[in-house]
Amino acid sequence: MSLEDSFILNPENMIFNVSQVSSINTEVQTHYIWLPGIAIATVYGLLIIIGFIGNVTLMRTFITVKSMRTVPNLFMSSLALGDLLLLVTCAPVDASRYLADKWLFGRVGCKLIPFIQLTSVGVSVFTLTALSADRYKAIVKPMDIQTSTAKICFRAAAIWLFSMTLAVPEVVFSDLHTFNIGQTNDTFVTCAPYPHAGELHPKIHSMAFFLIFYIIPLLIISVYYCFIARSLIQSASDMPVEAHLHIKKQIESRKRLAKTVLVFVGLFAVCWLPSHVIYLYRSYHYGQVDTSLGHFIASVCARILAFTNSCVNPFALYLLSNSFQKQFNKQLHCRRHPPINCNAQSTGRSNTRLTSVKSNNQSLANFSLVNEAHVSQEGCV
Repeated sequence: MSLEDSFILNPENMIFNVSQVSSINTEVQTHYIWLPGIAIATVYGLLIIIGFIGNVTLMRTFITVKSMRTVPNLFMSSLALGDLLLLVTCAPVDASRYLADKWLFGRVGCKLIPFIQLTSVGVSVFTLTALSADRYKAIVKPMDIQTSTAKICFRAAAIWLFSMTLAVPEVVFSDLHTFNIGQTNDTFVTCAPYPHAGELHPKIHSMAFFLIFYIIPLLIISVYYCFIARSLIQSASDMPVEAHLHIKKQIESRKRLAKTVLVFVGLFAVCWLPSHVIYLYRSYHYGQVDTSLGHFIASVCARILAFTNSCVNPFALYLLSNSFQKQFNKQLHCRRHPPINCNAQSTGRSNTRLTSVKSNNQSLANFSLVNEAHVSQEGCV
């Protein structure tokens, strides 16, 4: 799916004409200020800033905090990288289309930008599928051998490579094409995945990407979560009343992380569905350009909602995970705990008691780490 689908950006009734008289030759120079375009571009700017801060902080947290380098968090870091790539490359380009009446980035940009966007969308949906598969394995088959960090990095890299491969047709077919406005017989040139002539290719293009990048992954995720829900219900019914506290905490931890992944999937489904629907509509009406205000508003909302998905994951995780919330605050505010200085005037008895307390605390910490190691792949929740 390409960002550069053709539609009219500047309806005539929304353009404000400002005339400026030159002091040198008294020639009248006309400038067009499209106020709604400025407002839309401002929204894009806010999304870029918020998404940049959130995704960079998320990746930094998972990379620098050793205790949070778990399987789900590695996948979430890859997801954040894809979102960040989309925000810093495609979002500014898309925003510029509301401020200019022509494509500003040439033929190379026309091929590169759709490729980057489709790669990012692929990384998002396929990473969410991999996360769901990981939750299925952790909850339904907890006794399987734990996957090493190297294997998870390899899987994340494979997802990126697979997404880039699927995006290659965007490089091949996207180009600058001329479109006609039926109502006024005007023409304009814009970046689009296919030329105006022909209706079969746009239909195949839109339907294939709707199935590959939306329907099929979400169906697979739904199957995984059906098995997860059945396993959790069965575990809750089979658990004895006198079950160990650690077992209960372990199950609750798995439930929380499964819920977190499910929230990510739900956000992706909601944010990208309007964009897919708009693109399908245009592909099946490729021989004409819809210049109605309703279609324009729907297109703008769909685009902004799609880019919003690249911003919300870090903040959704912030609300769902207490441990991530603490680490996120430390990274965001650069807070460091002051070192504990022992008072040199303390008595020998106090030092002994302090050492004893530290020893006991260390033992408890070690015991906790041993327990957590059993479910170390449960993530940051």
